[in-house]
Amino acid sequence: MAQILLNRMGNDHNEYIKPSVQLKNPYLDTMEEDILYHFSLSTKTHNLPEMFGDIKFVCVGGSATRMKAFAQFIHQELKLPGSPEEIRNICEGTDRYCMYKVGPVLSISHGMGVPSISIMLHELIKLLHHAQCHDVVLFRLGTSGGVGLAPGTVVITDKAVDYSFRPQFEQVVLGKVITRNTELDEGVANELLQCSSELQNFPAVIGHTMCAHDFYEGQGRLDGALCSFSHEEKLEYLREAYEAGVRNIEMESTVLAAMCRVCGLKAAVICVTLLNRFDGDQITSPHDVLVEYQQRPQVLVSHFIKKRLGYIV
Repeated sequence: MAQILLNRMGNDHNEYIKPSVQLKNPYLDTMEEDILYHFSLSTKTHNLPEMFGDIKFVCVGGSATRMKAFAQFIHQELKLPGSPEEIRNICEGTDRYCMYKVGPVLSISHGMGVPSISIMLHELIKLLHHAQCHDVVLFRLGTSGGVGLAPGTVVITDKAVDYSFRPQFEQVVLGKVITRNTELDEGVANELLQCSSELQNFPAVIGHTMCAHDFYEGQGRLDGALCSFSHEEKLEYLREAYEAGVRNIEMESTVLAAMCRVCGLKAAVICVTLLNRFDGDQITSPHDVLVEYQQRPQVLVSHFIKKRLGYIV
């Protein structure tokens, strides 16, 4: 990939260094313009280094409403000038994703499931590269079904695993399967766990996260339109998952872990459990309780960001 010329302070000469975010596509170097279609951005029509060059933290989540709320929340937490209500959706030219920039933090929605988040990740990683961002940490903030955990527990993922509890993501390319590793950054995970211990009444664990292809059959639910297994078979599968180290189930973690690892981007997955799947399939907690649960990953990542920025000693 093309290298970036930087003039480092304290040196009398310029040095070439590689950007932190590495693209693994030689064809991008030959393109006069890179259109990030689903973000409604382009290297020709937008000055991406000027717009995004100071980004250090990227927070992604499924819901557009939730990620706007997080952007407003982190705006208040960082005590930035202006009103949180006035932050603008950078992707307002499209209805696929939303994106909000709050100081050094980028908040983006990714929809539900591997296909939706993978499209977003391709364009996000290219965006960070084109913007010449360095030392970026990416967080997925989400909800999940707990495996042997009480509702409200925050799971910090060490490995994203597939349906067979393997730490890998299988991508089909031109009819062939490419397998990629899905281990997440250990240092970031441990730092997040330490942050959780500094918050009051904040249950958190590090564990494996199983990524399913859908919400119902793939997660062993008995309440979908289709069901081809028994209650006993479901419980046996969950027991096997627990014994393999799985502590929660969601639908995006493997592709996120795989893509970030390949591109040299530190990443973490932080999901709160809305129920213990050993106890049932439907989410029955009151609305206000669920709202508070869903805020927990945001509170944890906010604490992490404030510590990194020196707001908290």
